[in-house]
Amino acid sequence: MLKPFDVMLVGVGGQGTLLATKVLSKAAQKKGYDIKVSEIKGMAQRGGSVVSQLRLAEEVNSPLITETGADVILSFEKLEALRWLSYLKPEGTVIINNQEIAPVPVLIGVAEYPGGILEYIKRKVHNSEVIDALDMAVECGNPRTANVVLLGVLAKHMPIERETWEQALEEVVPNKFLEVNQKAFAAGYNL
Repeated sequence: MLKPFDVMLVGVGGQGTLLATKVLSKAAQKKGYDIKVSEIKGMAQRGGSVVSQLRLAEEVNSPLITETGADVILSFEKLEALRWLSYLKPEGTVIINNQEIAPVPVLIGVAEYPGGILEYIKRKVHNSEVIDALDMAVECGNPRTANVVLLGVLAKHMPIERETWEQALEEVVPNKFLEVNQKAFAAGYNL
């Protein structure tokens, strides 16, 4: 019997949230899960919020995760982790990329990027991991693979075997980018 599992991937346009969603979806399908996905792309091309909700179970009737319903929140940016934290189960895990991307109000000077985000989340969530995914991606050879580094970290928290993830990566990522993405996935998984 497949254990139900709800995941939210949250980030900012351009961070590869949607590619990560495709890889996760493919891995879950390969494992035999029924999967429902909901994506919100608010002004994503201009640095807006991007949210994917993925529900995995033997049978899923709705793609939407309720507040306090997510087993894991994978955040590609710190402020997005804070923004969506209320969706995490009390015993859930939040994985946060230690990166700040200023939203438009901060960029135009009408607001400030909030301080103390990680400290606040660590006080609220017992199971929290902060990852320097961008630095790891650079070490792997391409800063654009930070999303796949984070997927590698996520994979350890999910009921899907590493080999299945690797097969999904091969099927989703174009061949010319596959090797660096495989390296990034391994870096996150082995962290």
